[in-house]
Amino acid sequence: MTASTLRIDKPVTLAASPARVWRALTDHSEFGTWFRVALDQPFVAGEMSTGRMTYPGHEGMPWLARVERMEPERLFAFRWFHAPPGREPNADDPTTLVEFRLEPAADGGTRLTISESGFEALGDARAGEVMRGNAEGWNIQSGNLANHVSGPA
Repeated sequence: MTASTLRIDKPVTLAASPARVWRALTDHSEFGTWFRVALDQPFVAGEMSTGRMTYPGHEGMPWLARVERMEPERLFAFRWFHAPPGREPNADDPTTLVEFRLEPAADGGTRLTISESGFEALGDARAGEVMRGNAEGWNIQSGNLANHVSGPA
């Protein structure tokens, strides 16, 4: 794989307004519900986000990210820290950039594109494996998000 191919783009159309999707993405409690992570604090641009995964099979795994951008109802982005296997992540580890780009859909819903890039920072030995696993994960998580925003607000 080349650096230009080390990217995930997952488009999804959601039956919810951009305001509703934005809240599900950026309210740390709501994000934690559909993503299945217990976050320690609200998302704030420029600050770290910490917590522990609650996703079945990954319970207790650490969550460490730095919130990069929060442009209401348009873009939410964070850098996800990736530690080598067997060690918890820290702020010196390489990152991938996760972006949630929202656009209003003609039917009143939201067109969301989830992108993750920067896998080349993980090195040749890990980049492809992590990217494949995360691509599968975003397929699952986009379904979790769709179910979450289609329910009661």
